[in-house]
Amino acid sequence: MTRHYDLITIGVAVVDSIIRGFDPHPVSASGYRAESGTLNAGGEAVNQAVAAAKLGMKTGILCSLGNDAAGDLIAAHLEKEGVDTSLIRRDSAHSTPVATIFAHEDGTRQSITNSAHRYNFHPENMTEAFSDTRAILLGSLFRAPFDDPGIIREVLHFAKCHGILTFADTKLPNFRKLTLDDLKDSLGLIDYITPNEDEARYCTKNEDPAEMADVFLSLGVRNVLIKLGAKGLFFKNRDMAVALPALPVDAIDATGAGDNLAAGFASEILRGSSIEDALRFANACGAICTTAVGAGTALKSREQVLNFLKTRQ
Repeated sequence: MTRHYDLITIGVAVVDSIIRGFDPHPVSASGYRAESGTLNAGGEAVNQAVAAAKLGMKTGILCSLGNDAAGDLIAAHLEKEGVDTSLIRRDSAHSTPVATIFAHEDGTRQSITNSAHRYNFHPENMTEAFSDTRAILLGSLFRAPFDDPGIIREVLHFAKCHGILTFADTKLPNFRKLTLDDLKDSLGLIDYITPNEDEARYCTKNEDPAEMADVFLSLGVRNVLIKLGAKGLFFKNRDMAVALPALPVDAIDATGAGDNLAAGFASEILRGSSIEDALRFANACGAICTTAVGAGTALKSREQVLNFLKTRQ
């Protein structure tokens, strides 16, 4: 069956105000300095959609934006990168979320969210918008709109009933605290879940990646990919386990690296690649992302990723 989209990402869209090289020592009573400050379209759904489109997937995004300058910035960025924006909902009643991110010299980061991130649009009421796709990527469980067990269940149930492959990324909860127990009716509907190490630790209360994966598998998730940052990644399903070390790069900013990795993995699975090849490709996407400021800057194309991998074999 031919579908219009390869992948639709569903979730939060934000503007990231990225401050690099912040000096905590004030130069005046109210003034501070930093190496640079940039505005970037971000949020898990945006980062993942842009990466997938660059990798050659016919990609759409289902999200909500305010009728404001921040929303215009995100929409323009998505269109520029080849993402179909026809499914975006614009809402005059809510502002587009803006996050402040401090990027450190080692590539790590800290972010500040605000009440606008609580805005919970309702994709469960828009299921026809993603009925014509091969796969959906939820970005991310535990954050709006997927901090509501009912919404998660309805979206995933619709997808599975329509033969749509389901990928789910995760985040640590911020405004609403959920646990895996809250999602027990939905986890069996997830084909691939992609938490990072901190998120998997929060969900499973385990420290070892294999044990983390076993918890997800025991609850019905079919495949588990744990993003380990500078330590690489770990994958497990009922038939195999794969651990890959991180690929060496000069990391500048880790913003969106996990989103690029998740999108890279999904795109290769949709191309029919083996699990092992998809993991290697995804690992490279995450590494490449860290070499420039902003989640959608460094990754350019599938050919770039394949050439990158050739230099590291």
